[in-house]
Amino acid sequence: MAARSVTLGIDLGTTSVKAALLEAAPGHPRGFMVLASCSRATRAEAASSAAGPQGREQDVSKIIQALNECLAALPQDQLRKVRTIGVSGQMHGVVFWKTCQGCEWMDRGAAPVFEPRDVSHLVTWQDGRCSSGFLASLPQPVSHLSVATGFGCATIFWLLKNSPEFLKSYDAAGTIQDYVVAMLCGLERPLMSDQNAASWGYFNTQNQTWNLEILKVSGFPVHLLPDIAEPGSVAGITSHGWFEIPKGAQVGVAMGDLQASVYSCMGQKTDAVLNISTSVQLAASMPMGFQPAQTPDPAAPVAYFPYFKKTYLGVAASLNGGNVLATFVHMLVQWMADLGLEVEESTVYSRMIQAAAQQRDTCLTITPTVLGERHLPDQLASVTRISSSDLSLGHVTRALCRGIIQNLHSMLPFQQLKEWGVERVMGSGSALSKNEVLKQEVQRAFPLPVSFGQDVDAAVGAALVMLWRNLNQKES
Repeated sequence: MAARSVTLGIDLGTTSVKAALLEAAPGHPRGFMVLASCSRATRAEAASSAAGPQGREQDVSKIIQALNECLAALPQDQLRKVRTIGVSGQMHGVVFWKTCQGCEWMDRGAAPVFEPRDVSHLVTWQDGRCSSGFLASLPQPVSHLSVATGFGCATIFWLLKNSPEFLKSYDAAGTIQDYVVAMLCGLERPLMSDQNAASWGYFNTQNQTWNLEILKVSGFPVHLLPDIAEPGSVAGITSHGWFEIPKGAQVGVAMGDLQASVYSCMGQKTDAVLNISTSVQLAASMPMGFQPAQTPDPAAPVAYFPYFKKTYLGVAASLNGGNVLATFVHMLVQWMADLGLEVEESTVYSRMIQAAAQQRDTCLTITPTVLGERHLPDQLASVTRISSSDLSLGHVTRALCRGIIQNLHSMLPFQQLKEWGVERVMGSGSALSKNEVLKQEVQRAFPLPVSFGQDVDAAVGAALVMLWRNLNQKES
């Protein structure tokens, strides 16, 4: 009896890389089994020489190092069975490279790996170099989505104005997940799904095209824009053996991490998916045939992102999630260092969650928008209703977790979910999976049944898209 093939899912997140191995299991309630999974922190933050303190960049070499560590940690006998690879990752960001020179393949011990070569830093979705004034100076897109700082096309416009020589060094661009797919397959031109293209701005989801004429008039380097392909369709095959994965394995066009998480978690159309990782997204499926208005509304807290099979997700995407908790932890560690005490951030995090779990309620109110929001870019955080009885670590942490959920709830209220027919909330993401207090606040905010998934949901979703695609092709 022939060995069953295995599907590998990869998710290239803001703070970690995740991988999961899946196998079809007809007798299983969900139709598949997760054979193994792995997560590795990237620790890839890098200084931005051009944008200064407003810049948010990551070292691509460190991201790929974390990816290699994930692959090395997975069962090698299962990797030998991999015939299909699905890839997802952080949307909006942009990385540049030289065609056919973006990486070098080498044997590290018995495992072939690729290492980045002529590649820029990744400018992430958190990048703040594009001020409100700069964004207002850009041409109006022909799209239902506004353009915000951290969006790929906005970043390229900024570089065109402030660092034109930088752009001349490269002839290809994409999200970090598009880069990985291009390297695995040896693509001469990068491919990008409409999910990732929409997240860059200046992309019309109805006709699946970039706003080329508008961009050309503004001098935008349109040759950097990737070709468009359906998410989850086959981008190519692996051009080399990769760890134990054989040469010739199919690789899917990269997806957005939001869409991959939703695909993994949404058991039925009436589910909403709440993902809390570095940032937060609350997404629900729009009915078949739904088309968003083609005029962008920068002040709207809910945006509509392409999903699969020409459908859309209604999404409240908050910039303030696990990163706010990380900022709070870093502040506490820094305060203690200033007082002559040294303590690990991981210790502070676990202690503060324990304290908040014991403090079930608080009158303290924290609006946690330290990063603003795309629809309110100039909004900052605030603390109100401060009393001497609510200043313990438990009170402050409870209020902070509550504030993250309440901020999201203000963007997409429960009443709107109900109008969309939502009957259940499915929770996912690394920050939510590790934080019991956040889970309690989710259950408090949404008077619906709530279920919680795993840290590797996006990697599982990326694999699932490819797994079901191949099974459907075999059946047809």
